[in-house]
Amino acid sequence: MVDAKVFLEAGLKFHGHKCPAMPLGLRVGAIAMNRLGVERSGDKTLLALVELGDDHCAHCYGDGIQMITGCTFGKGNIKQLGYGKFGLTLVDRTSGRAVRVVPTAESQMQMKRTPFFQDYRMKGISPSKVPDAVVDPLIEKVLTAPASALFTVSEVFDYTVPKAAENFDSFVCDRCGEMVAEAYGRVVHDRKVCIPCQQEMLATPVAA
Repeated sequence: MVDAKVFLEAGLKFHGHKCPAMPLGLRVGAIAMNRLGVERSGDKTLLALVELGDDHCAHCYGDGIQMITGCTFGKGNIKQLGYGKFGLTLVDRTSGRAVRVVPTAESQMQMKRTPFFQDYRMKGISPSKVPDAVVDPLIEKVLTAPASALFTVSEVFDYTVPKAAENFDSFVCDRCGEMVAEAYGRVVHDRKVCIPCQQEMLATPVAA
């Protein structure tokens, strides 16, 4: 069984500050992994679909999920869906099975009523400036409270995704001289360029 608490120290070091959202990601990831019966993803065996949005107040949650599941932006096996929610769907590519875990609305509202949010975060104080005495009890609750008190967990369901592929094709941009992945090449005035150069050339064709 995957234990979220085992990953707390490494998660805090990776994330950079104490807060309840990163441990929340650890706990959600552990629940999903245990429900699927899978280990941490060393390659791309797992896929994490995280429902956070670009301006979400607690992206820290995503760092917890990356830490515990091994689904990372570097490996390309974590996707942000942009729903503005805390849901995680974890997919086991090998078996084609998946599970969705999401904190309950009630538990999230309770969290927002705590001093951590009311007296610090919602007043613009950064997480690293919040006293340990304020944040530590929240971390402890997130990691130890019964799962049924904090989360809704779906039944395991089928989820088929295309086999993970790596493309090594690349080219050198004719304008800036930098290396570009082949799929991101654009042709402007018979020159094969990267997307930023394409945008600059179309915006100022004379200067290009």
